[in-house]
Amino acid sequence: MGRLLVLVMSDFVLSFMWVWAGPLTKVFVTSFLGVGHHTREAEVLKYSLSVVYMYVFAWIATFSGGAAYNPLTVLSSAFVGGPRAFLFTAFGRIPAQIAGSIIGVRLIKQNFPQVGHGPRLTVDIHHGALIEGFLTFMIVMVSLGLKKKDPKSFFMKTWMSTISKMSLHILGSDLTGGIMNPASALGWAYARGDHISREHLFVYWVAPVHASLLAVWTFRLFTEPRKSKVQTPKEHKTKAE
Repeated sequence: MGRLLVLVMSDFVLSFMWVWAGPLTKVFVTSFLGVGHHTREAEVLKYSLSVVYMYVFAWIATFSGGAAYNPLTVLSSAFVGGPRAFLFTAFGRIPAQIAGSIIGVRLIKQNFPQVGHGPRLTVDIHHGALIEGFLTFMIVMVSLGLKKKDPKSFFMKTWMSTISKMSLHILGSDLTGGIMNPASALGWAYARGDHISREHLFVYWVAPVHASLLAVWTFRLFTEPRKSKVQTPKEHKTKAE
């Protein structure tokens, strides 16, 4: 029980830290370094620093025994972990991630109001749901593939995961925000007051969760060996007779 409580608290803290990472990087590049907004130099610096802090988060997740800041990460494991794992994830870990994200965003807005308003949907709800669903499907497939292969090198495993996430984020950043994280999306939506809107629920929750289910099913379909009927010596002898 103590270990489970520590994992829930670790999820809360990691989610809190995650929603701070992006805005602090933006403030550091634009205010501290003085690089102009929406310039190529600013984008290169922000993405370079993003790689660094994603390594930090990957190390913290490993050190803490599996803490996560994204509900989709723990859901993909809970779907194949049995009823107890699913209930613990749904009623323990995900609420902790949501709480950490909401509190983190509220403090960000109070201390750094210039960071913006979080991910915004710039297309209609159906296209937004398809985009977030596709991005989520791809990132869950990559995550499951890395777990399956389990590269011995922490650096290489984190590098492949980081580049995949950043590439997919860039693809969807101008349309849905490319956030692929329902807890972070809810934190920003709660700060704006539109967290119960139809657009938010469908694009940032329903579509990603369904995409995660589809990714898990697809991955298992193509990676698990098919069971073949093997004849026992007795059966073989009977048929021969």
